[in-house]
Amino acid sequence: MKKPLRLSRKGMADGHILKCILMVIIIAALLAPRNLYAQKTQSVSFDSTKVQGTVTPITTVKTSYPKVVGYLSFIVPIVTFNKDATTFNFNGTTSIGFPVGVNVLYSDKFGFSYEFTPTIKSGNGTSKMSNLLFDPGTMFRFEHGFTIITRLAFETSGRYGFTPVFNQVYARSKYVNYFVALSSPVRFGNNDLPSLGLNVQFGFTFN
Repeated sequence: MKKPLRLSRKGMADGHILKCILMVIIIAALLAPRNLYAQKTQSVSFDSTKVQGTVTPITTVKTSYPKVVGYLSFIVPIVTFNKDATTFNFNGTTSIGFPVGVNVLYSDKFGFSYEFTPTIKSGNGTSKMSNLLFDPGTMFRFEHGFTIITRLAFETSGRYGFTPVFNQVYARSKYVNYFVALSSPVRFGNNDLPSLGLNVQFGFTFN
């Protein structure tokens, strides 16, 4: 009787730890200041009696391409559908992914992203890294920090497919830009039914 009790307590502890990690990351992302480390503009006054000639206009420095930026993030699966069942995260088991990657930007309109996502799963009295996803994709960049990414998906679990991602930068600073994304993974293979999911992702890119 004592051994099952210890396993149950261990499973509960693993679940609480994973949920605490998730809550800390979400709160940190939401509270991230919009102008962290931002350069402050300074006003300079000129004495018209001492300064002669025309004032040189301020010029905007254009970004040179190609440009490579790295990013860190975490992703939370919300729900997964197939024709037989609907599975929600945090319903007996908890899964959190940690996407890391590199974006190669070729212009203001286009880029390519290379991403790896290890996933940690907690439930049934244990926690483990359950899957590793490689999902490269093309980036279609728009104004105001909005990007659509079309990713292929290859999982060590045996599943494969594609994932459309809708990404929005919501805060900028001198060193990092913070973003939020919604993704809808479509998966096939490994003797399982085709599925459609919904995920939410928070992270930041290094400038």
